[in-house]
Amino acid sequence: MPREIPRIEIPHTDLWAVLFDRKEKPFPDSQVIYQCPYTNRKYTFSKLREATIKFGSGLRAKWDWKKGDVLAIFSQNCIDTPAITWGTHWAGGVVSPANPGYGVRELGHHLRDSGTKALFTQKHLLPVATKACSEVGIPHNRIVLIGDERDSSFLHFTDLQDPSPGGEREKLIPEKDLAFLVYSSGTTGLPKGVMLSHLNVVSDLFMVDSNEGTILGWEGDRVLSVLPYYHIYGLQCLVHWPAYAGLTTLVMPSFDLKKFCEIIQNHKITYTFVAPPVVLHLAKSPIVSNYNLSSLRMITSGAAPLTKELIHAVHDRLGTEVKQAYGLSETSPVTHMQRKWDKGLGSNGPALPNQICKFMSPDGHEVAPGKEGELWISGPNVFLGYHNNEEATKACKTEDGFFKTGDIGYEDEEGNMYITDRVKELIKYKGFQVAPAELEGILASHELVADVAVIGVEDKERATEVPLACIVLKEGVMGEESVEKEIVWWLGERVAGHKRLRGGVVWVEEVPKSAPSCASGIGGHIG
Repeated sequence: MPREIPRIEIPHTDLWAVLFDRKEKPFPDSQVIYQCPYTNRKYTFSKLREATIKFGSGLRAKWDWKKGDVLAIFSQNCIDTPAITWGTHWAGGVVSPANPGYGVRELGHHLRDSGTKALFTQKHLLPVATKACSEVGIPHNRIVLIGDERDSSFLHFTDLQDPSPGGEREKLIPEKDLAFLVYSSGTTGLPKGVMLSHLNVVSDLFMVDSNEGTILGWEGDRVLSVLPYYHIYGLQCLVHWPAYAGLTTLVMPSFDLKKFCEIIQNHKITYTFVAPPVVLHLAKSPIVSNYNLSSLRMITSGAAPLTKELIHAVHDRLGTEVKQAYGLSETSPVTHMQRKWDKGLGSNGPALPNQICKFMSPDGHEVAPGKEGELWISGPNVFLGYHNNEEATKACKTEDGFFKTGDIGYEDEEGNMYITDRVKELIKYKGFQVAPAELEGILASHELVADVAVIGVEDKERATEVPLACIVLKEGVMGEESVEKEIVWWLGERVAGHKRLRGGVVWVEEVPKSAPSCASGIGGHIG
């Protein structure tokens, strides 16, 4: 039988109401929630609430925004993202974050599949954004800029804010109405839209708070926000949760080790959520020794596994505790999280409240405690299904509501979960999912390629898996270094950065038609 997991009370309401309609909160309205470390621009809680209402009211008044309309955000991390997100929710809309590393092909798929009505982006991303919007029929006046840079040819999101907002916010059914449409790579090609209801997201927010809320406090802690907001891990833990908990969060557009260390030192950061490559830098990079990081008392790492040795190396060097978490886009995302770094060391910790987790054999039977099996999860945080893809939904969700994660693992006697393998053929590069089938489909169209298989190989220096292509060249083509470089470059021009062939190319005479397993120790992922 599945282990009994504690339960907590979760309000039956939407995300905006949870954040801004609560009668009591432990911190004042003047508390700074999001701050840019470079410009010092910031949002206090009261300004954040006001901005969401003005933006939501403006959407409705100026664009006749309807319940269920989708707004996509194609951007690096920006302190305007939360206000735009919850303003869209205020008006009854759905937010669909898109990876700013996407090329035109990938962004076009995202916009077309999601049914996006408007795209919010940044000035430096306009070349990709405008071309993708043109291809899918999104008009020029529905491409809107966020952040500090402007362009007179495009609206800025502040142009849409209603200076005298009126009307009531849209009434939502928390368990049915979507808050987010996030995109998660499957094994069969382009990413699938994961439908997350307001109740899914609110449930996981309270589940995360039941753990992290016992560790951090708004008066003494400052958080560094570096995980990407377009990824469900960053969205939940660094957008939603700081606003709920009242934590001041310094927002980095993207990761840069020197700037990361400078911000920790200058702003006395105490806590951050990261992916394993950041932990590797903190353990080994000589750059870290140039900064005083003594304020950083704890890190939570997700998206890929950490070895015990790496966890100890950071603790020995900095005195910083590193704990791990696990989750998936389909679970909103966090399902497991350590509370103490040295309890269940190397595990993802125990399951968060209000879930049922069980480990299943290939023939669909629950395995004995301590034995390996595929992790199945049910709970209020489990997604509604894949957008426009009933077949994929049926393949991974059981009739009684369990989500088949595709990850193999077990629990120890204390309930700590260890992920040991993967059923799915996804490659996990620094927490991002890479579908071999997608890369194979693109590479097969190259004029020199007769056949191809893409697999994941472990890169110890990067502490991650990387894609490697096994290629059969067309007759008469020699497998020279120049050909490899040309193919690697050619693919890199057509895919987002995390999908590039960092593992390189190997020449083979034949591609086996029974797919090999690419999995190698992927515990601890959130993605």
